[in-house]
Amino acid sequence: MKNYAFIDSQNLNLGVKSQGWKLDWRKFRQYLKNKYNVVEAYLFIGYKPGNEALYTNLQQMGYLVVMKPTMELPDGTVKGNVDAELVLHTMIQFKNFDKAVIVSGDGDFFCLVEYLVNKSKLLCLLAPNKHYSKLYKPFSGFILRIDWLKQSLKMGQKKTGISGRSKP
Repeated sequence: MKNYAFIDSQNLNLGVKSQGWKLDWRKFRQYLKNKYNVVEAYLFIGYKPGNEALYTNLQQMGYLVVMKPTMELPDGTVKGNVDAELVLHTMIQFKNFDKAVIVSGDGDFFCLVEYLVNKSKLLCLLAPNKHYSKLYKPFSGFILRIDWLKQSLKMGQKKTGISGRSKP
């Protein structure tokens, strides 16, 4: 089976951060591969000049990074809404995957999730935490919470040997 993941990076990042931890993106990509047989993981992210090393690292981890221009709001926050790109790429790739993993708790994806369920193409909806949209109630059987996986997916320190130095 060829499964694809479509990841709202901002929703995922802020969702786990709000719970007091930081996601290890490498472990998450491996998790998607091992648990759901995800062969293509599309990561939707707002582009900010100066973050090129981040985008390169994510690509090296196995993500297909799709960037959207961002804009700075008057209060200084940066906005890079990727919802339309995620939906568009899911539909562009529709015939190429057996099942989709949608990674977001954002209710803006309700129509996409509903369509995928009706076409028997949704494997699961991974929500960052318990604060996902109530619109997804009819699809509760597809929802898994990433915060339940905190211990295996959080950014951690490297294991140390007896000497206390990091292992290579």
